[in-house]
Order: sequence, then C-alpha cells, then structure tokens
Amino acid sequence: QIVLVSGHLDSWDVGQGAMDDGGGAFISWEALSLIKDLGLRPKRTLRLVLWTAEEQGGIGAEQYYQLHKENISNFDIVMESDEGTFRPSGLGFTGNAKARDIVKEIMTLLQPINVTDVYDNADGTDIDYWMRNGVPGASLRDDLSKYFWFHHSQGDTMTVQDPNQMNLCAAVWTVVSYVIADMEEMLPR
Repeated sequence: QIVLVSGHLDSWDVGQGAMDDGGGAFISWEALSLIKDLGLRPKRTLRLVLWTAEEQGGIGAEQYYQLHKENISNFDIVMESDEGTFRPSGLGFTGNAKARDIVKEIMTLLQPINVTDVYDNADGTDIDYWMRNGVPGASLRDDLSKYFWFHHSQGDTMTVQDPNQMNLCAAVWTVVSYVIADMEEMLPR
C-alpha cells in the first residue's frame, strides 16, 4: 500500500522553476528525509514522485498512471504540492466525508504551527488521474499572494524560496503523509 507525495520538475523556459515547482519537489523529498532521519517506519510505503512534463500536457503523470493503475486499490492517498511553498494554511482534499473527517483530525496535529484548515478539492495536474478514479487526494494550500509575481517568469529563482516557510510546508507534508501511512486502515473510499 502506498502513500504518494509529489512535486514536479518543470522549469519554465524563462526561469529556473525553483518555486514552480521545485518547492513542491523539495518539500516532498524533505518529508521522506525527515521521516527516515527520525527512524520512523510507517505501516505503508511512502513514495516520492518527481513528475516531469506537467507543462507539456501532464504526459509524465499520464505515463506513471498507465504504468501503475492496475494497482490503484493499493494507493491510499496521492499528494501534490504545485502552488509554491509560501506560508502554508492547510490542505485541499478530495475524498469522501469519512476520509475528510480523518484528514481534519490529522490536521489538528499541526495546531502548534497554525496550519489546520482542510479546503474542498485537491488540485494537481499530476494527481488528477488518481482522484478521478476514487483515490483520495491532497494538495498543499499556502499564501498565493506572491505566487504570480514569479510564476513562469525570470524571477522564479532560488531567491524566491524562504527557508522558514519551506520548513513549515515540509512539516505539513511530513505529518500528513506519515500519519496516513501509519494508520491501521487505509483512508475510506
């Protein structure tokens, strides 16, 4: 059984793609790194996917889906960060009411950093195939007020990334992915 965390590598032609979506790739990598460094071993596999070709029609995501869809019942949740890694506010979530209640309970663990909201509908080109076919999905929600200052521009460089805000995003990703991967049962569908 698999809990998938992800971001995509799609540096736009005029920028470095550090924020869109290097930040999502970084926090996904960091989530798994933190779990490993803490010596935690969840009941399910945590899988990192660094998507490619999202900007060219999502062909990397489609290829991955085609290769793994026969095991769709083993995917517990698919998580994608693709809206920058600014100050996080919560998660977008797609899934049934029982699964949403579980995710809301998990998010209470993030009260110390004031990131507890669960919004309707996860967003993510790369996880769309899975969600359309019933797999619960989550996307990081954060402060988008600066996102379009840098999106697909020459300004999308590493200097946009704030290490403190990225750490908060990685904390959200780590807690949510680990707790779901370590629950007794998969999220209800």
